[in-house]
Amino acid sequence: MPRPDGRTNDQLRPVALERGANPYAEGSCLIRMGGTLVHCTASVETGAPPHKRGTGEGWVTAEYSMLPRATVERTNRERQGPGGRTQEIQRLIGRSLRAAMGTFAFGEFTIKVDCDVLQADGGTRTASITGGCVALADACAWLAARQGIPSPFGTLVAAVSVGIVDTEPRLDLAYLEDRDAGVDANIVLLEPNRFVELQGTAEHGTFSREEFDDLLVHAERGITELFGAQRKALGW
Repeated sequence: MPRPDGRTNDQLRPVALERGANPYAEGSCLIRMGGTLVHCTASVETGAPPHKRGTGEGWVTAEYSMLPRATVERTNRERQGPGGRTQEIQRLIGRSLRAAMGTFAFGEFTIKVDCDVLQADGGTRTASITGGCVALADACAWLAARQGIPSPFGTLVAAVSVGIVDTEPRLDLAYLEDRDAGVDANIVLLEPNRFVELQGTAEHGTFSREEFDDLLVHAERGITELFGAQRKALGW
């Protein structure tokens, strides 16, 4: 069955990474994947969390939020603190970005990566990881220059959604596909092919090992393209 936007099942939506989109942050990236647009900033702050104090090491953490009209219908701001879904997404982004670090021995600093969804059309958490990685790489370079040390950044990390829609495995689900997917998964990889996280759920029914293998093939192909887009944005 044709996809709503005419893509093939193994095709990403158009991807754009605008490095340095925020003039104030130590690192930033505006990522667009189809109709999803996320503004990612990486801020370097003096001081480390309690479990790192006195160690000479720093930390990387992430926050995620969605503007009220990022979606078709307005959603309320989370003024009382992040809800359960937001907290789960923040933890995923933070884990993924920490996996990209080569070392935390960069002094007692905290790099906070804020991922703000300006427009949502599926895959906001995976786009946040992919764009946040570019912002993090630049923040690490800024910190390295300030401290007179090699950059603590290690390896690129990127993520993409996959799913089974109308019995077909599909890459990079837009909202309408995500809504109707029988199976929905988010895959996070370190370059070139090390898994950081696999999140998969059978929304309607179940799925076989062979079907999940098909989804992983789609995800690996798509994330390889995302690594290329990140490298191009960073000038590597």
